[in-house]
Parts: sequence; C-alpha cells; structure tokens
Amino acid sequence: MIKTFSFLFCVFIQIPAPARTDSSAMSFDTLTVIGVGDIMMGTDYPSAIYLPPGNDCKPLLHDVNTVLRDADITFGNLEGTFAGDKGNPKKCKDTTKCFVFRMPDHYVHCLVEGGFDMVSIANNHANDFGAYGKQQTEWVLESHGIAYAGSYTSPAVIVVKDGIRYGLIAFAPNLGCYGLDDLDAAAWMVDSLRQRCDILIVSFHGGAEGADHQHVTRRNEMYLGAGRGNVYAFAHRVVDSGADIVFGHGPHVTRAVEIYKDRFIIYSLGNFCTYRRFNLRGPNGIAPIIKVQLTPAGRFLKGEIIPVNQPGSGGVSLDPRKRVISKLQELTRTDFPEVPLDIDNNGIITIPKDTTTIVQGSYY
Repeated sequence: MIKTFSFLFCVFIQIPAPARTDSSAMSFDTLTVIGVGDIMMGTDYPSAIYLPPGNDCKPLLHDVNTVLRDADITFGNLEGTFAGDKGNPKKCKDTTKCFVFRMPDHYVHCLVEGGFDMVSIANNHANDFGAYGKQQTEWVLESHGIAYAGSYTSPAVIVVKDGIRYGLIAFAPNLGCYGLDDLDAAAWMVDSLRQRCDILIVSFHGGAEGADHQHVTRRNEMYLGAGRGNVYAFAHRVVDSGADIVFGHGPHVTRAVEIYKDRFIIYSLGNFCTYRRFNLRGPNGIAPIIKVQLTPAGRFLKGEIIPVNQPGSGGVSLDPRKRVISKLQELTRTDFPEVPLDIDNNGIITIPKDTTTIVQGSYY
C-alpha cells in the first residue's frame, strides 16, 4: 500500500483528540505491529573489511523478510548512519569501547525489501558522522519511504497506512535526542502526539549494556559512567500519557516484556541484524522479532515471539532452538512476577482469561 508520512518537529500543536473506543468506526478488528532491535548491516568505516561479502546486505535479512512484512507496521532501531560522503567521523579515544558506523547508502534497499515502515534514529550512533551525516541519513530514509524519529529536529513522525495513523516518537540519553530523565517533558510530548494519531508507538534507547544487564532494575541505570535512564519509570509514564506500544532497545541483549494498562512493553529487543563490530556471544546473539496484535483503540490482544539468532559475524537466522523464547519466559517471570502474563513454549504471549488486574488498570 502507498505510505505517506509527515514529520513533526519539536513544537507540537494541541488539537482535539480523536475518540478511541473498541467500537471505533475503523474497518479493522485487529492491527499488527512488528518490532525489532538494533540494525547495523556493516560499516565501511574505518575499513570496508567490516562490510558483508560482496558488499551485499541482502543475505543478512533473507531468512526473515517474509516474517517482517507480515504486519501492518514494521519498526526497527537504526544503529548507525547512511552518511555517504557527508560529515566527519566522531573521535574515539578507546576503539575497543567506541565504534563509528556508516552503512553504504544502497543498503537502505534491504530495509525496504524487509518491509520496514519506520525506524528510530535516537541512539548513540546517530551522530557518528555529525550533523551532516545525520541529515544525509534522514534524506536516504525519507527518499526511500521509510519514516524516522528521534532527533531534536524530528522527534516524532506519523505514518498513514490503510487509513490508520501510526505515530512514532523516540527517545535516547544521547546527544541530539530527547532524553529519558525528564519524565514530565516526555509525557507532554507523548500526549501531544497522542492527539494526532490512532496508534502510538514509543521507542527508547536506554538501560545498561551487555550480558550482565539483562534485568529491568526499576532504578536509574549507568553504563561507562553515563546515565542510561530508569527505563521502567519511563515506560510506565509514557503509557500513562497515551503510548499503545513501548519498544525498548540499547542494552544489546533481550529484556523482559510487560503488559501495563492493557499496553505492551518490551524493555529491550536486543541485537537484531548486525554485522561485525558487535559482540554476538551468548545472550547478545539471540533476539526476538516481536509481533503485537492490538485493537484499533490500542489495547493489547496477543503477542508472538519469533526467535532469531545471529551466527558467525552477524545477519539474522530463524533459531530452531527458540532460545530467546525461554529467555523471555525467564526474564519476565523474574522481573515482573506481579504481572499476569503467559508466554508459552511457542512464543505466544497472552493475558490469562481469569485475570482482572489488567482490566482494572485500563485507562480507556
């Protein structure tokens, strides 16, 4: 279908909110949104040796393209730039902890082929080539019909698809992005976008990184001396302000899922499609494709975990061992024991029929 999107800048105009009830006049009973984590399909900086064989990104997503396209909206976190020859690379004192990513511009076609409708550019690599590199990245995405959100100049976007207005607003504790610490400001921005769209997705890049940080602590997190936010407080506040789905990423490992006020939250989608320059050992190499089914009013109906892994140097494969399903069962049971939520061994996420907790928390 033809997609249109209009960019929203940092000044939001308050307009009357559309009515949102499950008896909506919309002709859809169920909407489907897919979310995936970090995408960095190889970098030609500092050397082309970090690109996939033949400078071809297609094999990296080949196994999952059909899955990714099976949704009304597909989202991912773009962990890098399409900077071309624009901008200057950031300076790194310690190249074992500091990386600079620049994907060749033609790799955007792999995102198009994968059916991506919208991406977050709110992360610590969006500025790897400065303001000019960021502008080039935005131009490449926009010229290929992929909406983006997450910078000071373009914090939010609306994608209109099949008559449904899907909003995306993205946050990160990084230069040029709206952060996670000012909850009042985040709430105001989410509420402002809420009034313009039917389904609202909030993305955040936050939480400490690595295998030692798989759990949601419900506290402010630090990593390498930098604040990475209290992702639990942030996610709950944006749902309180109107978010229908919250997609987290940043820790490079998968984190738990939660249902709060009938809305779906995943605290980290992990590494999805990366090539070289990423640690893909152990829990860093497994991740979910999350498929969320919701009503036209945004209420969670059912979810599905499609388990993937990244063998070798990277690229996505369906995981026959389904390791991320058992990982999400474990993390969700441990981190959110109070939340009535079932994840079965096939990765189907449901709310138990006999629970009343979620209904009591509903705000529509």
